[in-house]
Amino acid sequence: MYSADMVGVWTLAACYERDDEGRHLEGPLGPDPVGTLIYTADGHVSVNMMRTSGTVSTPEASDSVGYAGTWRVEDGKAVHTIHITTPLNGWAGTEQVRDITDFRPGHLRLEGSAVIEGKRRTAVLEWRRAPSAAVAPGARPRHNVRPQAA
Repeated sequence: MYSADMVGVWTLAACYERDDEGRHLEGPLGPDPVGTLIYTADGHVSVNMMRTSGTVSTPEASDSVGYAGTWRVEDGKAVHTIHITTPLNGWAGTEQVRDITDFRPGHLRLEGSAVIEGKRRTAVLEWRRAPSAAVAPGARPRHNVRPQAA
């Protein structure tokens, strides 16, 4: 359905929660987290999100979330099968299912709901397609990369 168009690199534009009454609540990574989502054409996924400097973590919320595994689209949902993850979330070996609630050129919104302490919470992740990082032949990369030994 969407999978071919979802392939690529995405940057986190917003991360928040919504309660049953539709109110926006701060997400577990604070008010202004950063993140990267990578979908490959052969079915691999990598997600990394973290708090920005100046925000304080709590015992209930970690400073970062990261995982890698495989992905597919099924019935309008993004299904991530988690192979490796940060230790605190315990998602290794699970499938994380997110509704694709908005998908248009350059924009992807994923939502997942859970009942926490008897109240439904919906996590909302809004992603924007990352600009190309392609480097012209002979040009130096824009980031510090150590050359591989031949």
